Amino acid sequence: MAGIYIHIPFCKQACHYCDFHFSTSLKYKDEMLHALIKEIKLQKSYLNGETIETIYFGGGTPSVLDGDEISRIINTITELHTVSSTAEVTLEANPDDLKPDKLKALKQTPVNRFSIGIQSFFDEDLAWMNRVHRGQEAESSVKRAQDAGFENITVDLIYGYPMLSDTKWKQNLDKVFELNVPHVSTYSMTVEPQTALAAFINKKKQPPMNEQQSAEQFMVLMDAMQAHGFEHYEISNFCKPGHYSRHNSNYWKGVKYLGIGPSAHSYNGDTRQWNIANNAKYMQALETGKLSAETEELTEENRLNEYIMTSLRTIWGLDLARLNQIAKGASDELLKAGAEFFDREWISQKDNVIYLTATGKLYADHIAAGLFF
Repeated sequence: MAGIYIHIPFCKQACHYCDFHFSTSLKYKDEMLHALIKEIKLQKSYLNGETIETIYFGGGTPSVLDGDEISRIINTITELHTVSSTAEVTLEANPDDLKPDKLKALKQTPVNRFSIGIQSFFDEDLAWMNRVHRGQEAESSVKRAQDAGFENITVDLIYGYPMLSDTKWKQNLDKVFELNVPHVSTYSMTVEPQTALAAFINKKKQPPMNEQQSAEQFMVLMDAMQAHGFEHYEISNFCKPGHYSRHNSNYWKGVKYLGIGPSAHSYNGDTRQWNIANNAKYMQALETGKLSAETEELTEENRLNEYIMTSLRTIWGLDLARLNQIAKGASDELLKAGAEFFDREWISQKDNVIYLTATGKLYADHIAAGLFF
């Protein structure tokens, strides 16, 4: 079992908070598509013949591609790999791209899941973020996708920024519940270096983010999701029973995956690999039949820490037996390191598995760092 991630490095405009790799020019879209397909062919042996269970188009904004372009990429994958007949094929999309004609075309492709970047239903908040769409478009895009026969939909929301009062945050959540989507991904607004938001804050044009506000809105989020029957299966992700993101769940469970495209990462259990985050250099390398990737051999410590970081964030927890499979006796060391977190009731143990408590979820990164080897 394995997954394939395709990074589409194009956006119509730059959101003020985003530090993902992308270009706002579509001038070289055809050349990039050619390079992506070439990399898929060059990397055909990376997953050692594992069956592909998930394909995920991320970015950037993959919905700038048309149905034929998406099909070309998927067809190349199916020619070189065994793809499960029940594979989850996700396309990240901006609301303004999901027009009726586009949805009709996408219905003819293997895409069977949308991840729609809504972020907020309030126009003033979307303008502050420099999003292309507005609130009504966000709501309409979900309804259009549902009307077109797409039921497996997740939406993204952001909280913890100055313009978002608790009242507005609850209204955003209520709108999602009203739309009856089975999966929601939520993110606290973070200020990444080299973004427009960071520059605005440094120049005192915007106030800094408030950690207390983020924590309180995260608690509101958890309560609301539980009340509406959603499982909190990963720190940032909630779903109705049985509607986990299979692709992202595999990341957290340590399943192998191949990343295609500039800045994309790959993992095969023993090594981690990442492509250069530069469109021109990525395409130039592939034009000469070479990969633009660096590779890191994972040490025992790397594997331990990665497992701690990913597993602790999930509903499935950190299995001490699996930790000992990576390194003999590792569980004893981890339990010693975790004593203070048990005392504070930030983590708990059931049978042989460590879980975050509701309060512990507020400190997930801090706890993971405290347990690292």
